[in-house]
Amino acid sequence: MKIASFFSGAGGLDLGFSNVGFELAFANDNWEGCWETFEKNHNHPICKKSITQIDPEEIPEVVGFIGGPPCQSWSLAGAMKGINDSRGKLFYDYVELIRVKQPLFFLAENVAGILSDKHLREFEKIIQAFEEIGYNVSYKLLNAKDYGVPQDRKRVIVVGYHNKLGKKFEFPEQTNSEVFLKDAIGDLPEPKSAKEKNKTNGKGMEVFNNEYMNGGFSSIYMSRNRVRGWGEHSFTIQAGGRHAPIHPQAPKMKFIEQNKREFIRGKEHLYRRLSVRECARIQTFPDDFVFYYTDVADGYKMIGNAVPVKFAEVIANKIKEDIYDKIKQEKDLNK
Repeated sequence: MKIASFFSGAGGLDLGFSNVGFELAFANDNWEGCWETFEKNHNHPICKKSITQIDPEEIPEVVGFIGGPPCQSWSLAGAMKGINDSRGKLFYDYVELIRVKQPLFFLAENVAGILSDKHLREFEKIIQAFEEIGYNVSYKLLNAKDYGVPQDRKRVIVVGYHNKLGKKFEFPEQTNSEVFLKDAIGDLPEPKSAKEKNKTNGKGMEVFNNEYMNGGFSSIYMSRNRVRGWGEHSFTIQAGGRHAPIHPQAPKMKFIEQNKREFIRGKEHLYRRLSVRECARIQTFPDDFVFYYTDVADGYKMIGNAVPVKFAEVIANKIKEDIYDKIKQEKDLNK
């Protein structure tokens, strides 16, 4: 069951699908910072062009397309330009490739902000575009913590089944919300601080990528509590190291006034950002998945942009069950 991946990044979505039996036949991302990480961990080349430059003939025959079109355009934390941002328009390039190749299914993942009042109308147009090219489309806002991921992470999942399947994707039941920070990172050794200018320590770490970004905390960062305890789910792992949550060894930040918090005096040494590896664990990447970078910021970016692996596995398993009989039937006809 071969699949094509777009906006692949480090490949959290790809790994989840591979873990349940899908085979990666094509991958694409035009950000140089993820290329080495993707190719070495997935043992597969990555097409390095923008999706706008991909000729459909370059994509082999596959049963499914998976990908997370850039979410910054739709994020509640960003400028919310949506379709007026060139990155927001990439959703339609994804639709066009699906129209030409007509896989049995597609998956698209995006931030919760795409369902906001500001963007809902445009999102509904995107859903309509998928329907007009021959797909039964389902979408839902899910929280990764309900599927074995130790993190509050709300994302919109869109799954389309080709009309010839004669069915619609039904979202899987919650599997487990009782995986917490202690379960995810409690056994990791103390990480290293990144080197000057937040460059990597390289291979000089007991655990790959177990290093954290150093430097000050912005007033925006200090406007909210950034600490979750050992027995809680992590805050959302974002794509920027400056906004990485604080390690749970620290006490909750002290409220001073609206939009202002402080670290507890005398405990300042406990307030450090989660390391790259700690973020990877929270995103359910295995420890043998190595992130390659020179700037520590790129490690955080790859991990924060990824779909949590365990979350991807749950979705992939459901799709696999739904399309298996159709694939088997087509193979029998071709014998």
